Amino acid sequence: MSSLLLCSTPVRGHVTPLLAVARALVGAGHDVRFLTGRTYREAVEQTGARWCALPAEADYDDSDMDAAFPARVGRTGVAGVRWDLQHIFLDPAPAQLRAVDELLATHPADAVLTESMFLGAMLLLSRPAAERPPVINLGIIPLGLRSRDTAPFALGIPPRPGSVGRARNALLTWSTDRFVFGDLQRAAARQVRDIVGAELRTPVMNYPSLADAVVQFSVPEFEYPRTDVRTPVHFVGPVSLADASSIPVPDWWGDLDADRPVVHVTQGTVANADLNDLVLPTIDALADRDVLVVATTGGRELPRRPLPANARIAAYLPYDRLFPRTSVLVTNGGYGGVHYALAHGVPVVATGNTEDKAEVAARVAWSGVGLRLKPTRSGIAPTRIAHAVDEILGNGSYRERAAHIGAAITRAPGPLGIEAVLDSLAGARTS
Repeated sequence: MSSLLLCSTPVRGHVTPLLAVARALVGAGHDVRFLTGRTYREAVEQTGARWCALPAEADYDDSDMDAAFPARVGRTGVAGVRWDLQHIFLDPAPAQLRAVDELLATHPADAVLTESMFLGAMLLLSRPAAERPPVINLGIIPLGLRSRDTAPFALGIPPRPGSVGRARNALLTWSTDRFVFGDLQRAAARQVRDIVGAELRTPVMNYPSLADAVVQFSVPEFEYPRTDVRTPVHFVGPVSLADASSIPVPDWWGDLDADRPVVHVTQGTVANADLNDLVLPTIDALADRDVLVVATTGGRELPRRPLPANARIAAYLPYDRLFPRTSVLVTNGGYGGVHYALAHGVPVVATGNTEDKAEVAARVAWSGVGLRLKPTRSGIAPTRIAHAVDEILGNGSYRERAAHIGAAITRAPGPLGIEAVLDSLAGARTS
């Protein structure tokens, strides 16, 4: 049995995957502490892990980020991203590190497991390896390790082979470091010097490369190859393929048995405040198609407007029973939801262009499991959605490729794959 410390920023999209990790590791007999915000105490304790509180200066209510951080209101695009990275993620790093140190002082851990935006881990990893436990970075979003073979993370630009591609990547990396993340890099370097007394040895957004290992919750078939990365990367498959769901089925559930394709559309459980972004345009786009459109609101209020005859909607649906009947997923590109679809061999139309979703959408197209639709300022025209669904339903190669990756996911160990990584790190420390 290992003593493990899980760390997450107090943001739902970051905490939720780690809850599945905690549940799996507790079930395997490990002693797990989970450092995160007060909002998630009950959810953590339900996994069997022990909840540990972040300091007040590193905790906030993520249900309304504008209320928690009034100065971010009105900031959009690159300026908004830079503000969030500095104030929501980097500024709390010293308090995060202090909490980690206090927990390790009272109860040493065999390893610290942390998601990438918990930037206290950047400070921890700036110490010599002999002065800290092994640190494992948990890849709950697409792999972002810097490489000559890939464009900088967050741009959503797929690889281009050969010397031309590498030259493009080098230019993009230089310009991104200089013009997008320059201020953030200087601020992070100051933190490392002031708090750790060392120099930051890598660009701040590439700090997971300093980890002893990266556990990526995907399979190699859905990730860009990198020939020059030295940090050990272990692909273990998605965090969860979900146990049998207890979500009740709606009274229209029997309509799924009709002999026509089922198209599921969702904006997930985070970026779903405005269903006009994707859910309602998809319903309208397919109103005249011989398909059944099944939508979820991710817990939001159901729309009051009339729906076309071939559309159904619910707040939540049991995915373990829905996806085996689904022909196409239309999504804004949540990492977990896309992997769940692929696990069932379901091809994907991905539209996301914010957070990590642009990177997910780029991988959907690159891997051949579906199509990417880039939104414009006015959104995505319903005709584009309809054409994309028509293409996937009419071209079996997308389903074949999704089934191929689904088979790889089925073979993967999931979160329990972390145990082999822990064993290898323990062996390396004692050898």
